[in-house]
Amino acid sequence: MMGQPWPKSPEEASKTLETLYAHLATEGDKRRGGEIGAAIEKLWRIFGGDTVNLLIDRGEDFSSKMQQDKALTFLDAAVDLAPDYAEAWSHRAYIHYRMENYQAALGDLRRALALEPNHFRALDGMAKILDLSGEKKAALKAYEQLLIVHPNIEGAEEAATELRKAVGDRGI
Repeated sequence: MMGQPWPKSPEEASKTLETLYAHLATEGDKRRGGEIGAAIEKLWRIFGGDTVNLLIDRGEDFSSKMQQDKALTFLDAAVDLAPDYAEAWSHRAYIHYRMENYQAALGDLRRALALEPNHFRALDGMAKILDLSGEKKAALKAYEQLLIVHPNIEGAEEAATELRKAVGDRGI
């Protein structure tokens, strides 16, 4: 974690996240950017607490077994217990996405981003869903925001380039 100790409280985690986000946004090396991103994802989990994170883990386990209805039950409970926890919303959005309920997924992603504007997984999911839904300009805007937060995230630069072509955005 960039030489920083593991935070002992959510307050310390917030400060560490600020530092890591700053490094992530300016990191030029893809591998190193990926490592910083992984550290951030681990830190996100601090804010949910053991019970909510267990619900998320159970939901993800059912999702991996293609049991999306059961997964959604756990993620609904996580969101109900921790409505201010971006990770719960982001994970539930993924389940909605897997169920091809894109509007519900977008709603959850918007909520996650309202809580954590730098949540690069939520930005990535939103960009992909908007693109799938044919909302090319909105998808491009989401990818551009994603690239500000995490310029090394896999596939985002390529997707943004293709969308720029699709919407006729040639830049200045």
